[in-house]
Amino acid sequence: MPGVKYAFISAYLKGQEARLLTSEHIDSLQAAPSMQDALATIRDTDVGSYLEELPVRAFDDLDECLWRYLAQRFAYIEWFKLVPRDVVGILRAYTTKYDVFNIKAALESILAGKKAKMIPVGMIHNNGLLDELSSAQNIDDITRVLVNCKLGDYVPALEQHKTDEAAKSKLLVQSRLDREYYRNLLNTARSAKDGHLLLQAFGLIIDLANLQIAWRAVIAGIELHVAELVIAGGYEITDRSIKELLSVKMAEMPARLENTQYSDVAKETLVSHDKTKSITVVDEIIDKHKFRMLKEMLAPRVLSPLAMLWYLILKEVEIRNLRLVLKAIVDGVPAQEVKDYLVL
Repeated sequence: MPGVKYAFISAYLKGQEARLLTSEHIDSLQAAPSMQDALATIRDTDVGSYLEELPVRAFDDLDECLWRYLAQRFAYIEWFKLVPRDVVGILRAYTTKYDVFNIKAALESILAGKKAKMIPVGMIHNNGLLDELSSAQNIDDITRVLVNCKLGDYVPALEQHKTDEAAKSKLLVQSRLDREYYRNLLNTARSAKDGHLLLQAFGLIIDLANLQIAWRAVIAGIELHVAELVIAGGYEITDRSIKELLSVKMAEMPARLENTQYSDVAKETLVSHDKTKSITVVDEIIDKHKFRMLKEMLAPRVLSPLAMLWYLILKEVEIRNLRLVLKAIVDGVPAQEVKDYLVL
């Protein structure tokens, strides 16, 4: 029976991949004069057929629909009976990233004194408690929501916020939430089929997240303040090595990473930053290289939870690209200005 279940979910996911946005769809979208015309060019995709049936008039409506579409697709997979337990485990562990985002948004809303905008994906959303989280007045309100959604592992990360709400404390709390997320992700991988490959994939994601922290800190000149934000559990770069990177100049980083698979990432980041002087190039380059590396590792895999992870990544990239392109159309931004931000 396990073999049948892996065969079923692999076939389903590969079928879904065939209905994703392609680079040709993106080109057609960017050439469209209006949002409605743009949506008409993607009606042959799964997300396009979903949006075609909805009365979308403004970008905010569209944005909400896209997130609800993503949540529905993830929930649909859990609805199947013929899905291996470890595949569902990877789906739930990975998509908890949206719960972490929403917890951070709730913390920000408490400081700002206004209701937070949430992403309708994740365990809190699935339990119907997202409105309650967005209306939280204090840490105890957030804690109650987390406990009710079986996300109690994240409660300790909030404790310091009760006594110290300084800017540094906020960063530390957010970092603790991230570290708990990755810890749970790695633990889930260890008990799954092909766990060693899942650990490698998640370790790569952690490596790049840490490099992102390091590069942005060095560019911004805040190296001494982010050492505590480094995430443990990387695949090729230890958290100690990342902390050592914080003590060197950006020009020296490519040499420090010469014997790792991130050498080209470092060189490209340095060249792009020297040219643009923009800190955003760090995110753009890392996102593109992360997608390429994970594609090489995960795309060929079938009959494995790795297929689930690759599908999750593909759907996230699809929604990201679609949101960027459609927002540009609504705002009248030239397609060329958006191109560098797309992950293809």
